[in-house]
Amino acid sequence: MIHILMTIKGEKKLRKKLKYLKNIKRSKIISLISKARKFGDLKENSEYNAAKEEQIICENKIKEIEYKIINAKIIDISKIKSKKIVFGSKIKLINLNNKRTYKYNIVGDDESNLKKKLISINSPLIKGLIGKKKNDIILINTPGGKVKYKILNIK
Repeated sequence: MIHILMTIKGEKKLRKKLKYLKNIKRSKIISLISKARKFGDLKENSEYNAAKEEQIICENKIKEIEYKIINAKIIDISKIKSKKIVFGSKIKLINLNNKRTYKYNIVGDDESNLKKKLISINSPLIKGLIGKKKNDIILINTPGGKVKYKILNIK
């Protein structure tokens, strides 16, 4: 079985989105389909076709979120105590190539948001850092070439 890692906050966010899609978005789409049927021939009815396409997209998103929730491994990051980088860690790094520092919280895919310093456990950078300790120096392959990082802090 494949586990999809997420924090408690990430699971709540997904459940909220699922509730919206099932209870609000679905109803709106059904209403659009109903109204569009009144415009005549369904084969040449662009409003009907657009509404049906939106319905397919919505239903696929519902299935995707339900799959993620069913297969979720919810991690309470407040209970993690590790001196190594793991899911849920807050890290501070320095790029030794350009001397810039970065701070990230390691989260699940659906929670990642670089503007908020939330980085996915599945990102190439984090995959290279998992299991490493403070002061370790790591070489990460990036599209722009190899980048050397030093881990400054782990919480």
